[in-house]
Order: sequence, then C-alpha cells, then structure tokens
Amino acid sequence: MPSNRFAYPVFFAAAAAALAFLLGAARAQQCPPIAAPVSSGYHLLKTIPLGGEGRWDLLEFDSATRRLFISRSTKVVVLNVDTEQVVGEIPDTQGVHGIALAPDLGRGFTSNGGANTVTIFDLSTLRVLGTVSTGDGPDAIVYDPTSKRVFTMNGRGKSATAIDAATGTVAGTFPLGGKPEFAVADGEGDIYANLEDLGEQVDIDTRKLAVTARWPIGGCEEPSGLAIDREKKLLFTGCDNKVMAILGTGARKTIKTLPIGPGVDGTAFDPGTGFAFSSNGGDGGTLTVVHEDSKKKFSLMEDVPTQQGARTMALDPKTHEVYLVTAKFGPAPDPTADQPHPRAPVLPDTFVVLVFGR
Repeated sequence: MPSNRFAYPVFFAAAAAALAFLLGAARAQQCPPIAAPVSSGYHLLKTIPLGGEGRWDLLEFDSATRRLFISRSTKVVVLNVDTEQVVGEIPDTQGVHGIALAPDLGRGFTSNGGANTVTIFDLSTLRVLGTVSTGDGPDAIVYDPTSKRVFTMNGRGKSATAIDAATGTVAGTFPLGGKPEFAVADGEGDIYANLEDLGEQVDIDTRKLAVTARWPIGGCEEPSGLAIDREKKLLFTGCDNKVMAILGTGARKTIKTLPIGPGVDGTAFDPGTGFAFSSNGGDGGTLTVVHEDSKKKFSLMEDVPTQQGARTMALDPKTHEVYLVTAKFGPAPDPTADQPHPRAPVLPDTFVVLVFGR
C-alpha cells in the first residue's frame, strides 16, 4: 500500500489557501474604501471682539505661542487666542498686507504695501529690529526654510523680492511676468505663486531667484488665496469666479474645480484632517470646506455660514481651528468718476475674530 505522507501536506496547504481567500473576500465586503465624512463638523465656536478702526488683510498663526497676527492698515495686532487678549503690536507698517514667521530664526516679517518695505521683528518680544526696502507694492509674504529667505510678492511691480531672513539684507528682486497675489513654500526650495491678472501659477526657485515654470490655472479667474499639501504636492487656490481650483505641482495642471462662495481671498489646507478651506466674504460670508479623499479625488463638504467681509483666514494645524476676521459695514457711498466702485465704510469698534472648529 503506497504511503500518503506527501499527500496530506499538499491537501492541508490547499485548504488553508482556500480558507484565506474566503476570509479575504469577506473582509473586503465588510470594509469598503474609506469615504469622505458626511459633514466637516465645523461651526462657530466663539467670537472675540477687538474693536479699533481701519481695515484688515492677511492673517498668520503661530501654534507654538498661540498668537494670531492680524494686519490692520498701519500696524499688526497680536492676539493670544487662548486668553483673548492683545499681547502687543508691530507699529508703523503702512499699508500692511501679510505676515511671515521664521520660528527657526526667532523672527517675523511684515509686508508694508504703502511704504514698499518689510518690517523685521523679534518673534518673542515683538520688538522691531529694522526695515528693508522691497519692490513696488509688496503684498503676500512667505518664508522659505530651505533657503532661509523671505519673499515678498510685489503686486504693483509684478515682481518678488528675496530677503535673507537672518541678516535682513536683500538678496535680489526679480520679475514674475504678472501680478502676484499669494505664495506658498513647499519646504524643498520652491515657492508657488499665483498671478491674479493672468490666471497663472508660477514656480520660483528660491536659490536661483528665478521663475522656472509657469502654467495656466484651468477654470480659474483671478486667483487669490493659495494653500499647499506638501506631502501630495497639491495646490488649492480660491478664484474670483467662485471656484476652488486644485492643481498638481508635478503635472502642472488643474486636477479639479469645486464651487465655493463669492468674495474669496483666503485658502488653507490642514494635513491632519485632509480638509481644505476657502474664506468667502461676499453674500453674508461663508467658509467652504472641501475634503481631500485621495490625490485625485475631492469632496465638497459644505458652506459654513460666517459673516459678511470675513475673507481672510489662518489655520491652527494642532487644534484644527480656523480664524477669520471681519467687522460691520455702513452703506457704500455713491459711485464717482474717481471711485466707480466705492467700498462700504467699516463701522468703528465692530472688528471681531471668528473662531471656527469641530
């Protein structure tokens, strides 16, 4: 009678493989791919009244110190969001637009569009360390940790100015070929800026101080706010035609456009949650929330009501809270030849910080 010592292992191996296949199929049926959340959960947590006069522009948040930096026409107001107290100001920033922080150097920088300068201040004490001249009309400002340089996007000059963040010396001013609106650093030596007048995206080499690539932002008119997912190499830009355009930095093209509210001027991306945001100041104000399902798939979550004029924002990546600012407005004056589109005046002492979270 022949031996079956080889047949039994083969039989059991085949049975084990079949069982593994059936269990895997069952698990696949029980665990479908992760879908986007049903709701972002974002809502108004609190309102912090600050008052004061004047308009505002861009915001910047320092998670380490819990400080929100707010541009206010001729100064930067610094708010501790936990105590809800103003802890200091950066004075004499005529026409200030943006704030950039270099925590590794302990310095901060403001772009002063009315004076064509950058103010350098101590990030701990808020003491002013000096000023530096830039190109014409510095607007957005961004710090590149790779080159240790701060870059201003000069709107009127259609250029960018690079400043050595440690020494405060100007490394150079170079043309961009259009009017820059906002910029983000990828942490690898490149800065991406959107050109508002051309609807283009440009890639800036922070060491060479030159534009190395440019491409049209498909489906986007007058891009403004810009945010980046550094891991997936994606850009999120808010557009005046009420869409958020999502671009790949490698493919250099628009992957997706999604509808947002009117009056956008700020965009943010939270790598901890996969949410992208646009702050829209028109028609009562909304915060559009988009979820990044994958590198090529995105879900429009909702438009969270905010307040009229809340068009710029800052994000705390640790708590995932979003900060917006606005005020109440009076009736707009009648148009004139000099001012065909007059802005409604800001009512005194109505300026507030809106805190949104989950």
